[in-house]
Amino acid sequence: MVESGLGPVVEEISVSPTVVRKIVDVPIDEAWVRALAEVDKRAKSLDSKAKENRDIKGINDLKPLLESLVHKVFQTHCQCGVGKTDVNKAVERIRDFLIAQIKALRSPNINAQIVQQLHFVRYKELYAFLYRHHQQLADEIGQAYLNTMRWYFLNQFTRYQKALDKVSLHSLDKYDVLGLDDGGRKTGLLPGSKSTAPQHDAFNLGRRIDLLKTSNQSALSSFLAEEDKTTHYLEFPFRHFNLALVDNASAEYSFLTSFFSPSLSYATISQHFNYIFEPTFALGHSLTKTLIGETYDCLGLLLCVRLNQHFAFELQRRKIPAVDGYINGTNMLLWPRFQVIMDQHCESVKTATSNVSTRKPSAAEQAKQSAAPHFMIQRFGQFLQGILTLSTEAGDDEPLSTSLLRLRGEIEAFLEKTSKSIGEKRKKDRFLYNNYSLILTIIGDIDGKLALEQKEHFEGLKAGFGA
Repeated sequence: MVESGLGPVVEEISVSPTVVRKIVDVPIDEAWVRALAEVDKRAKSLDSKAKENRDIKGINDLKPLLESLVHKVFQTHCQCGVGKTDVNKAVERIRDFLIAQIKALRSPNINAQIVQQLHFVRYKELYAFLYRHHQQLADEIGQAYLNTMRWYFLNQFTRYQKALDKVSLHSLDKYDVLGLDDGGRKTGLLPGSKSTAPQHDAFNLGRRIDLLKTSNQSALSSFLAEEDKTTHYLEFPFRHFNLALVDNASAEYSFLTSFFSPSLSYATISQHFNYIFEPTFALGHSLTKTLIGETYDCLGLLLCVRLNQHFAFELQRRKIPAVDGYINGTNMLLWPRFQVIMDQHCESVKTATSNVSTRKPSAAEQAKQSAAPHFMIQRFGQFLQGILTLSTEAGDDEPLSTSLLRLRGEIEAFLEKTSKSIGEKRKKDRFLYNNYSLILTIIGDIDGKLALEQKEHFEGLKAGFGA
């Protein structure tokens, strides 16, 4: 009678010997995970029954009989009660399995994402089971994974940075400012140097913008970086390092949320992500500091700003908020250096202005004076074109506008003082007209709010000196 009455209860809290044998002996695969789910289901049912009936005397009286019945049935190999031995054996096997996968992540030339997909995500129920039945062990294994991946990414990106360090870069220095007549610099000859450097143009954006427009979103491999014999500008290694970093960070965040939830909260998972990537993000910021620390490449800085914004938009699209801190930190490195270089351009134009002679030219000198645009204005027009081209969608909160306004003021002051050295008023007006007309011609096809403001301003100046 007792056995008949307790039959349904025993059925609900027991599993077959076949399932038990799988848990104990069969290699971990999908069938093993299904067997584990069966054990977990029965274990939950047993806990539920115990909690529901813990204060009912009749149930407490029946528990010894139930245990006796389960033991009896197990001995006849018909059914097996879910006891601590079964769960502990499952915990032990899960522990060994996960530790083996974590060790695999430290193997030479391993692709972590393959291991994650084949052996972690595929069996993510294992961690959830472990967390429910042995949280301390789950936390320890989780920490082992975090430590491993922290090392893995730092190691991988340190090697990648060293490969990118071998890429030749144009060197733009204090001689590459608007107000300095660089003489032989355009041929690559550095002042005081007998050797030649690769030719570059500090004021012309040219095809450099292709990095923003390209549909190729794959980072350069370490091998190709080491074999690349082309000389690039600073935005080239910046883009490839950060493109690789954003892709890997996105994949890792997606993995963490897939594997550790719902056991862990999203806030905890974000903390784990930050722990993993903290040294790698520091490495990325260190690379940026190295690239921009001494350069006078204003267009390169602005290109990096726009690339960083593209990365931010892509992370928003992928719904990966955990990288925002790194993106913001990179912005805080780029913008101040951009402003410093713009200030240097302003100071160079200001110095050029102070060097303009105020002596009244002789009649013979007046006859030889030209109304053609000044070489500095050709540079400024190209430089302005580059900045405006990179700012067609710029926000009003950017520091760019203030720096550009100051530079424009210095240019106008230079032109005004230079024009005073022209004796003939008509030629003086023609000189100013030609310079402002040149600027407008260069920037005429650019769209955007900032470009419109600049064009309206120079149109007004041009109109002041006739047609």
